[in-house]
Amino acid sequence: MKLFIKPGACSLSPHIVLEELGLTYTTEKVDTKTKKTESGADYLAINPNGYVPALQLDDGTVLTEGPAIVQYLADLKPEKRLAPANGTLARYQLQSWLTFVGMELHRNFTPQFNPAASQDWKDAARANIERRLAWVNEQLAGRDYLMGADFTVADAYLSTVVGWAKAVKMDISALTNLTAYLARVAARPAVQAARKAEGLA
Repeated sequence: MKLFIKPGACSLSPHIVLEELGLTYTTEKVDTKTKKTESGADYLAINPNGYVPALQLDDGTVLTEGPAIVQYLADLKPEKRLAPANGTLARYQLQSWLTFVGMELHRNFTPQFNPAASQDWKDAARANIERRLAWVNEQLAGRDYLMGADFTVADAYLSTVVGWAKAVKMDISALTNLTAYLARVAARPAVQAARKAEGLA
């Protein structure tokens, strides 16, 4: 398998999952502005949407969209418990978290990195992030991870996205449940390995 990444972007989430699962894989960096891969390939021929992540399977099939990729990967090794079994209520709760991170956090961080975004848009999105993170902080009370005791693919996604707070100078230190959670995630060897591989350590 090959994971197409942009260091520090949302592709860090499936990168962490690959490390957690101990699967054999390679990565290739993508310049999302020029739409070229590190080897000079046309990334639009791989993922016509032009953004990361994309996972190219050994048979050439390409899977896109982070939440779909991480669930696919988790199901390759169910014994690792990175996702509850399909068809269970817990699986739908996991999907709820993945959707929340994507729609309520990831989407609102996007304008913070967009030079074309108006200040009004950035300010409104930032206020949304602050409200949503306060809610996440409440949900983490008494929990090690989003789903309880087990680290899941939702944690890989949430920690990646919340990690962008520092880049946009957002102080989350008052959210003590969240900051303790982020420290737990950051201490995981797989997270450290993925971050090191992307030059983020």
